[in-house]
Amino acid sequence: VQLVESGGGLVQAGGSLRLSCAASGRTFSSYAMGWFRQAPGKEREFVGVVTWSGGRTYYAHSVKGRFTISRDNAKNTVYLQMNSLKPEDTAVYYCAASSGGGDYSIKGLYDYWGQGTQVTVSS
Repeated sequence: VQLVESGGGLVQAGGSLRLSCAASGRTFSSYAMGWFRQAPGKEREFVGVVTWSGGRTYYAHSVKGRFTISRDNAKNTVYLQMNSLKPEDTAVYYCAASSGGGDYSIKGLYDYWGQGTQVTVSS
């Protein structure tokens, strides 16, 4: 599975962005899809995940209520809608695919990663 993120950019605080992650391969629908982010000098951290069917989503506390993950299995694409953005949301955002189950906040659970897309939120 190859993953390619898009949609990053520069936005003012309070604004919105929608990231997309396009996946290759016919087995996309069998993977849980997660989003992570990494700010300069910090560890890569979990943002959220959507299960393979799209029936369940889980979010980090820091983004809950502001970010929404969805997926379209017919288009092999997962989305991250980010609203009410804050300067502390500035990071490179990565999507990742997991064929397993368990604690989706753990990076090691994911089999494939995209290259990342930069999101910068100005104050």
